[in-house]
Amino acid sequence: MQQEIRNIAIIAHVDHGKTTLTDALMKQCGTGEEGYTMDSNALEQERGITIYAKNTSVEYKGVKINILDTPGHADFGSEVERVLRSIDSVLLLVDAQEGPMPQTRFVLKKSLELGLKPIVVINKIDKPAADAKRVHDEVFELFLELGANDEQLDFTTVYAIGRQGVAMKEEGDDRVNLDPLLDTILEKVPKATGDMNNKFRAQVFNLAYDNFLGRMATARIYDGKVKTGQTITVLKPTGESRTGKITKMFAFRGVQRVEVNEAVAGDIVMIAGFADIYIGETFAEDATVEPVKAINIDEPTIALYFLVNDSPFAGREGKFVTTRQIRDRLEKELEVNVGMRVNFDGDRYEVFGRGEMHISVLLETMRREGFELQVSQPKVIIHTLDDGSKEEPYEEVVIDVPTEHSGIVMEKLGKRKGMITDMQEKDGITRVKAEIPTRGLLGYRGEFIVDTKGLGILSSRFTKFGPYAGKIDRRDVGSMTSMENGKALGFSLWNLQDRGVLYIGPATEVYEGMIIGNTSKGEEMIVNPTKGKQLTNMRASGSDEAITLVPPYEITIERGLEIMNDDEYLEITPKSVRLRKQLLTESERAKANKKKED
Repeated sequence: MQQEIRNIAIIAHVDHGKTTLTDALMKQCGTGEEGYTMDSNALEQERGITIYAKNTSVEYKGVKINILDTPGHADFGSEVERVLRSIDSVLLLVDAQEGPMPQTRFVLKKSLELGLKPIVVINKIDKPAADAKRVHDEVFELFLELGANDEQLDFTTVYAIGRQGVAMKEEGDDRVNLDPLLDTILEKVPKATGDMNNKFRAQVFNLAYDNFLGRMATARIYDGKVKTGQTITVLKPTGESRTGKITKMFAFRGVQRVEVNEAVAGDIVMIAGFADIYIGETFAEDATVEPVKAINIDEPTIALYFLVNDSPFAGREGKFVTTRQIRDRLEKELEVNVGMRVNFDGDRYEVFGRGEMHISVLLETMRREGFELQVSQPKVIIHTLDDGSKEEPYEEVVIDVPTEHSGIVMEKLGKRKGMITDMQEKDGITRVKAEIPTRGLLGYRGEFIVDTKGLGILSSRFTKFGPYAGKIDRRDVGSMTSMENGKALGFSLWNLQDRGVLYIGPATEVYEGMIIGNTSKGEEMIVNPTKGKQLTNMRASGSDEAITLVPPYEITIERGLEIMNDDEYLEITPKSVRLRKQLLTESERAKANKKKED
């Protein structure tokens, strides 16, 4: 007799507790170990966010529940879009204090469009400022706003504290374990069905790589059954087909892969044996089977160039430094990163992504793998319409900020062409909602943290392509550029730190054209950070003050992408991140400026 199966995804805004709840479900059902977390990638653990969608499964009352943990950050929305096609219901997690946020709207909209009926989980009800009743009403309003049908509006609500591993059907119930949530899943989520008598049909929604088995596809089986060793057909959404043989097949037990010889309709499995399989393709018994509808992904909003590192320090730290190696790595990334596109024309590659974090995670992964490269300033993708008018991407921004800092935030949003759509104040916290061009938001997050002294929360999501907003003044500081090669000296930096913010400390190696800081007055400054103190054998009172250096503002990949100018490159190596001018010498830059003026 076939085991009953339920397939669900956990969706929410970033940091509303998806992974913590998934870990707690696994622990209660005996498939998770103490200290284990679904966020297994090193970058995910460092940043405390989910970047890649991942599978797990638990067994409860004899029923197998396949769970897909998804990212909550808007830049990784493509990870959510493709997994929603493979499941039958979603758990929509909402923070009991923050309520629905921009990414809550995005993931819920995608779920409702696919006809899924969500189960709402109001999480973190133990927060001091939690207000579950208000959040429930806000979620209901959001369902109405997004055009939910009557069946979807009749959603079930469960209250939870993921960190403690407890759930309640009513807020005042005893806090024992997660059984109320698991019972709700069995009761409300439809059984994973499919016609066993039909021909085998499954769709690939994720890819993995194994050192021994090569490329592996994670797929949801919609109809029929399949066995290891069987020859099957791969159907592309375009109608082309090819055949291949299944070498191994795995089901999920917890996060562990368990080898199986047969899989049936409704289950989620990993299939090996197809080196050229892609996300969205259909596995089928033969070419007569109708392929599953293609997975549609929202288009990218920003673009930048990836180039070979040609700075004076090129090749010192990286293992992979050539155009060919960078191209191979980007081609490999395209296989699994469906939200990204690359134009491979010429000797520099134009990479299109969903946001600064989407790109910075790829760059950080590449540098850890030993790549050395440089990238240009991110630019938004602007569409030119048939009538000659321009359209650019807009984002919805939600900001929670202490009321005393709200003035500076609104002033900065106004300068960046942001339109305030709503503003509310409660318990000393002001919530500002605004619509702003993506161009205006690029480079603002770092400023926002400084303006709000680290107490503000800024969330955004892409909403639409709208009318071009005109010129936006993003930056009011200039660059402090080195005119010499050598080691920066403390004495020289001490004299320069009054002119702006330094990005380097003493004894840092510099080269001509490298940017060592910014200037607060906005002018471009050519400086010599290698200049030492002129020593004489004369003593004079007051000339030997102690040098006190302000700690440098260290450049990370994300900070670099935010603060760089359009005439600069961000140089990324396994051990260093540097800003530099595209033209290293002052004479080259002067010639280029003159040509531009002519």
